[in-house]
Amino acid sequence: MIEYALLFAMGCFGLGLLFNLWRIAVGPDAADRILALDTMVINVIALLILYGIQARTATYYEASMLVAMVGFVSTVAYCRYILRGDIIE
Repeated sequence: MIEYALLFAMGCFGLGLLFNLWRIAVGPDAADRILALDTMVINVIALLILYGIQARTATYYEASMLVAMVGFVSTVAYCRYILRGDIIE
C-alpha cells in the first residue's frame, strides 16, 4: 500500500515541477520566476525524500539537505541581483 502512496505523491510533486517550469518560462515578471524557482527547489527536495523512502536508504536525505542549502543561497542571490543589480558588494 505504501508503494502506491509513494507513486501518487511522486506524481503530484512531478506535476508540480512541470507547473513551476511553466511559470519560470512564462512568468510575467521576475518575482514570479523567483517564487517558482524556490517552489521548484522544495518540490525537488520532496521528490528526493520520497525516493529515499522508496529505496530505503538515508543517502537521499543528505542529498536533500544539500539541495536545500543550495536552493536557499540561489534564491537569495537571485533576489539580490534583481534588487541591486549586483550579488557581491
